[in-house]
Amino acid sequence: MLSEWQNHKIQLRSYVHKRIDDVDDILQEVYIKASSNLHQLKSKGSLKGWLYRIAHNTIMDFYRQRQPHEQLPEDLIAEEQDTGAEARDEIAQCLQPLIDELPEKYSLPLRLAELEGISQQAIAEQLGISLSGAKSRVQRSRVKLREKMMACCDFEIGQEGITDFYPKKTNCGPKCQP
Repeated sequence: MLSEWQNHKIQLRSYVHKRIDDVDDILQEVYIKASSNLHQLKSKGSLKGWLYRIAHNTIMDFYRQRQPHEQLPEDLIAEEQDTGAEARDEIAQCLQPLIDELPEKYSLPLRLAELEGISQQAIAEQLGISLSGAKSRVQRSRVKLREKMMACCDFEIGQEGITDFYPKKTNCGPKCQP
């Protein structure tokens, strides 16, 4: 391992140096990790790629450990959460008319599943269809509703889901005006 390490050390040093200033510390960590995990190496032919992967992961770990994380002020966090809630409330007001436009075959299972929170098994029993039939109808109704929503509005999506939307003037009509 030591002779193989020496063969790749100069190239690794250049690779690490392009990404970070603490080259020697990173190279030492790479060597320790490689030595400790040598049993994971499948063939000598893949040693170079394996060492570069270890170097890459070690560099990423270095940056993750040293990256300062500051807490957001409480009022900013609350403001961001409120914005998303407002958008969801507005969208919810738009959904009912869009659901009403669906054929009853799709609107009823969708209302039961999404608005009333009824299980798909109970929907199947209520509609007198099989469980797979109920699942298909709920899924198809979601697709049809999504198509109507996308024709009606442009959406802004963040980590928490939909954060805002903008009605398309030509497709929306009075259904979905914020």
